[in-house]
Amino acid sequence: MKISDVNRKTIFCIVLGCMFSIICICNGNAQTRAYLKNDTLTLSNSLIKRQFLWNNGELLATDLIDNQSGKSLLVSSTLPAFQVNEMFSLKESSFKTEQVSASNLNYAHSEVEVLLDYGTFKLKRIFRIYDNVPAISCENYLFIAENSTLEKTQDFLQVPVSLENINSKYKYPHLKAVEFFDRTDHNNNLVKEQQFVAFRNDLELKGNLLQVSSAESGAPGIFILKEAPCSFVQLSYPGYDFKSVRNSINVAGAGISTQELIKGEWVKLYGTVIGVYNGSEHGFTHALHLYLKSIRRTFAVRDEMIMMNTWGDRNKDASISEAFLKAELDACEKLGISHFQIDDGWQQGLSQNSAQSAGNKWDLWSEDDWKPHAERLPNGFKPFVEYARKKDIQLGLWFHPSDHNSYENWEADAEIILNLYRTNNIRYFKIDGIMLPDKLADHRLQMLFDKVSVESDGNIVINLDATAGNRTGYYYMNSYGNIFLENRYTDWGNYYPHWTLRNLWQLSAYVPTKNFQIEFLNKWRNKAVYGRDDPLAPYFIPFEYQFAITMMAQPLAWFEGTGLPEEAMKIGDVIKKYRSIQADIHSGDIYPIGDEPSGYSWSGFQSVKDEKSGYILVFREKNEETSRLMKTLLPAKKNIVLTPVLGKGKQIATISSSKHEIEFELPDEFSYGLYEYKVED
Repeated sequence: MKISDVNRKTIFCIVLGCMFSIICICNGNAQTRAYLKNDTLTLSNSLIKRQFLWNNGELLATDLIDNQSGKSLLVSSTLPAFQVNEMFSLKESSFKTEQVSASNLNYAHSEVEVLLDYGTFKLKRIFRIYDNVPAISCENYLFIAENSTLEKTQDFLQVPVSLENINSKYKYPHLKAVEFFDRTDHNNNLVKEQQFVAFRNDLELKGNLLQVSSAESGAPGIFILKEAPCSFVQLSYPGYDFKSVRNSINVAGAGISTQELIKGEWVKLYGTVIGVYNGSEHGFTHALHLYLKSIRRTFAVRDEMIMMNTWGDRNKDASISEAFLKAELDACEKLGISHFQIDDGWQQGLSQNSAQSAGNKWDLWSEDDWKPHAERLPNGFKPFVEYARKKDIQLGLWFHPSDHNSYENWEADAEIILNLYRTNNIRYFKIDGIMLPDKLADHRLQMLFDKVSVESDGNIVINLDATAGNRTGYYYMNSYGNIFLENRYTDWGNYYPHWTLRNLWQLSAYVPTKNFQIEFLNKWRNKAVYGRDDPLAPYFIPFEYQFAITMMAQPLAWFEGTGLPEEAMKIGDVIKKYRSIQADIHSGDIYPIGDEPSGYSWSGFQSVKDEKSGYILVFREKNEETSRLMKTLLPAKKNIVLTPVLGKGKQIATISSSKHEIEFELPDEFSYGLYEYKVED
């Protein structure tokens, strides 16, 4: 069962041959429409419209309309997506529309299914349309009959598989491709932007995102999101994600090959999202964020968190005991931490990362391995869970699914997680050790996450570790929780606050920051590793400032609370104040402002709640300027009042410049100011 199967109501389904008629779905407030009239399929809401030539179900994109401007952005394509080898003929096609009700997992939305039956295999495209979102997504599925011999047929789908074929109306469009990188244990440059002008020669571009725009004043833009892992770890990767020849754009690579076919099950392939925006970078980020926020229904009580995880002090599992964990909860209470997660080592089966030499588990685990460790936690979870409940602290655990033989034990692993939730009300699971070497592993891991999410009614939150291995990236399997972005340690000298700030700042233009867990460490450890002559070493930077770096995300206290000096506990009042406004900050669209963090710049973020209110977070790194004029997303030439909430900023009442600039003052190097702002009439 998939998440999208929850609370679904079928509206209409019809099998189509040569007959064409009007078939229409409208949601409750009549914003969302999907209809097949004669030979044209139309999908739309108040902001966007996509149109296709039906072509017996092998859809040809004919138009994309920005409903706000009324402008048409495409001309007809002559190539369908999922071109099938000519030796296979289409037996039957069908069109189905469904309204998905809101649940703990989904926002209400409409789905349109186009099913193509070729006999020994079927293709299914499911378009998802949300109200007030200027983008329409398309999920792609493949079903291979049990008696199929397609594995003996070369390229029954044209290779590389085409996910989309569109032709822009812009004769020589400007293209911006954005490539992403995870494996953050090894990568510290997570975003790569490249810009091109399309010409008659082939341009092969890498990245999950492509912006298509025109230099014409006021012209809207198109964005295409490939819902897949980062390019460098995608399955059956053709070497690029987008191909452009003049105004034509092809999205390539479905993440499957003829050698990896799975029979007898619907298998989800990589998908696409096509959206429109007003042509500005701000408009692009806003449109993209609207879509990304729509795919998982969020609740502050479940999804907002300040989590402490003890692994960041590199003691591994050496300290774990009932007494230690209770002491850690005491520290959480002092600091104002809302969630406490026990990393690797709580379980009976010790991993190869254990501080004990007997630890050897990694790829294959048994059910008994995931019981509380008999010596470390002889009374099981009960006393610890009750202690956390009294302190109103939510609990989480580390979990490594068995990736042996492409996750063949996925159902058993899902049941282990569900049983930990049902018996102990533990709802937050850091999923580590993920490896996706083939399509079967990819398929089974998705089924594991679907089962856990659906059967817990969305109460289980998954923290997907993005630090190593071939993993899911920023746009794939991202509807189950949040992303654990980095493992950084003072022990190895690879934690610098400005590096963490830079990674979040760069990603914030493309992924809502509330989707990330961002760490701050015990800065008093390992001073000697950095030396006295390193001005950006964590030891020299205020602890509160390092916490402030995490405010636009989900803060991750990456340390043992019992190992902090007493002076660290002073931050408790700051964390408690932040917790009272955390959800409000995250309710806005969060954009990067100022300069890229370097350790020596002025940088920050702006959370835009609406046209007249929001938050601004400003960082003064190591520099001699006590003030800086910073460009914001505030309206020009308006009365602005900025009220300090946290940090060292002072009240500001000013008029924004014609370039949307505001002057900020911060008295010290490595100081910050969090402001709530109002735009006055």
